[in-house]
Amino acid sequence: MHTLVGWHVEMEFKEEGDRTRAAAMVRLTDGTEFRAHGTANRHPSDPDQLRVGEEIAGARALMDLASQLLQKAHKEIDEVSGRTSHPIGR
Repeated sequence: MHTLVGWHVEMEFKEEGDRTRAAAMVRLTDGTEFRAHGTANRHPSDPDQLRVGEEIAGARALMDLASQLLQKAHKEIDEVSGRTSHPIGR
């Protein structure tokens, strides 16, 4: 199997008290960039586990990226086909 293209997703995290923020960015081969954000809030009774906050905030940012990529793909499908496509999972 040959790899035709590759994407690199960049993730950054910022911890502020009980809140974790994630910022994600992906650059596609056509030059399009998508940026997304996610947050996680630790409940005061939960133990201090920074990694868990990163995982939740990161997952939310990646879900936002996935949604943006689906929208772009379906817009391109619609432009070529002349009809409205419907993404699965919406």
